[in-house]
Amino acid sequence: MMERVTLGPVLFTAEAISARVKEVGAEINRFYLARGEPQREVVLVNVLKGGFIFLADLVRCLEIPVVVDFLAISGYGDRGTSAGVRILKDLSEGIRGKEVLVVEDIVDTGLTLSYILRNLEARGPESLRVCTFLDRAVKRIVPVEVHHRCFEVGEEFVVGYGLDYRQKWRNLPHVRVLRGERAQVAG
Repeated sequence: MMERVTLGPVLFTAEAISARVKEVGAEINRFYLARGEPQREVVLVNVLKGGFIFLADLVRCLEIPVVVDFLAISGYGDRGTSAGVRILKDLSEGIRGKEVLVVEDIVDTGLTLSYILRNLEARGPESLRVCTFLDRAVKRIVPVEVHHRCFEVGEEFVVGYGLDYRQKWRNLPHVRVLRGERAQVAG
């Protein structure tokens, strides 16, 4: 049986997103510029696929030297644990001794991000921080520190600006709530 889902109201407009991404970019610039040492490159690690639009907008707001790399993660098995996570696409370059900023589309339960952070920490970066477009702290199971966030959301399932439902609606320039019975359990 085909589930019926429809687009609901706009939660964040394209204009609000653009303004907030610029603000978060400025926060990130201030943080890294205030470290007082000769400016080092910051490796932006983007988790595919959902975060690519946020990354593209964010990187254009940064005045610090950056390198961009990507991880692709797959969940499998028991959805209640991070044991069901594996890396499909690993980083192209090493991060030992480097400043690393993980750029996520959404931090939800914290299970996947916790796995990613443990994996990256084992590689010996100088620092490891997190920036997310959306933070859904109400669903957090595993505590993870989010250093920079654009917006907080509740339990509603959202699409747009890179976030999808079964590969649909990533291309929306805004974020909308998804309505329907399957949307309630998908998020």
